[in-house]
Amino acid sequence: MDTIEELLKNSNIPAHASGRQEPLANHTTFRVGGAAALWARPDQRDGAEAIAAVFQRAADRGAPVCVLGRGANVVFSDEGFPGVVLDTGGWNGIEAFDRESGRIVFRAGTLIDAAAESRARTSFGAPDREAAYDVMGALLTLGYGGLEFLAGMPGTIGGAVYMNARCYGQSISDRLVSVTSIDEGLNRVSIPFLAEQWGYKRSPFQNKKALIVDAEFALDKKGKDALYADMEAHRADRENKGQYRFPSAGSVFKNNPAFGSPTGKIIDELGLRGHSRGGAMVAPFHGNIIINTGNATASDIRFLVDDITNRVRKSTGFEIETEIVFI
Repeated sequence: MDTIEELLKNSNIPAHASGRQEPLANHTTFRVGGAAALWARPDQRDGAEAIAAVFQRAADRGAPVCVLGRGANVVFSDEGFPGVVLDTGGWNGIEAFDRESGRIVFRAGTLIDAAAESRARTSFGAPDREAAYDVMGALLTLGYGGLEFLAGMPGTIGGAVYMNARCYGQSISDRLVSVTSIDEGLNRVSIPFLAEQWGYKRSPFQNKKALIVDAEFALDKKGKDALYADMEAHRADRENKGQYRFPSAGSVFKNNPAFGSPTGKIIDELGLRGHSRGGAMVAPFHGNIIINTGNATASDIRFLVDDITNRVRKSTGFEIETEIVFI
C-alpha cells in the first residue's frame, strides 16, 4: 500500500484531499463498511485531470480503484477497500450556464439537494460532506426547472447520471444533453445523449471504465414559487415515507412492471417488514427499504438482501434486482 500512497503523491493531489485508512462508514448513507487503504477527495483547486490521474495511475499499478459520489447507493465490505477510493464530493458546482437556452452544466460531485442532506443529518448524522453548491439550490436561485423531481434525493450528479436516477415517473436522462467523462486513456470526452443507450435505472457508464466529470441538462424557465412548492412536496413525500429516519440507501430493489406490483408491495405481502439480521432491518414502514438500526454491518445487509431475493423467488418466481451496489 506504500506504493499506492506514493502514487497519490505523484498525482498532484495535495494533502488536503487524501488520507490513509479512512473509515468508509463515514462516507456512505448506510453508515457501514471498513476502511479504505487510501482515500482521495480532490476538488476544483486540483482539476478534473488530477482526479483522473489518480484513477489511471492506480489502475496502471494494479491497485483497485472505486469512484465514490455521495455513497447513497453503496455498501462497502466490512473489511473495507484495499485500494484507492476516489471521492468526487469536492468536485462540485456549476461549470457553465446559458440563461437564454436554459442549458446548465453541473460538476459530478455536486449534491442533488443540500436540504435532504440537512434533514438526514438531524436524524442519523449524514456523512461529513459540504458542497459549495447543490442542484436544487441552483435551480431555485436561477428560476429554472426540470430536475426538481429529484428534490430530497441524497446523492450527487455523477452518481445520479451513473444510475440514471428515477423517481416520480421521471428519469434524470429525460433532461440530459451530454456527459463529459475521462476514459482509461485520460482522454476528456463529451458524450451526447442517445436515448437507446439509456433505460430504466440504466446508463452506458455502468458498462465501461470512465470517470464522469460533469453533465449538461436542458432546463425550462419556471416560477420560483412553483419550483419551491414542487421541491418541498417531494421532500415531504420522502420524509413521510421514512427515508430520513435511519441510515439507509432508500430503495434496495428495482421495480419491474412485468411483476404487476412495486417490489416493496411484493415484499410487504410476504410479511417481511421488520425482518432483521443483526443491526439491519427491513423497514417497518416500507418493504423496499433496509435500515441500519444502529449497529448494522455490511454482512447483515447482504444477508437480508439475499434472503429477501430468495423468498420472493420461491414465493412468486420473480427475480428481483438490486439498486444498491455491493463493493
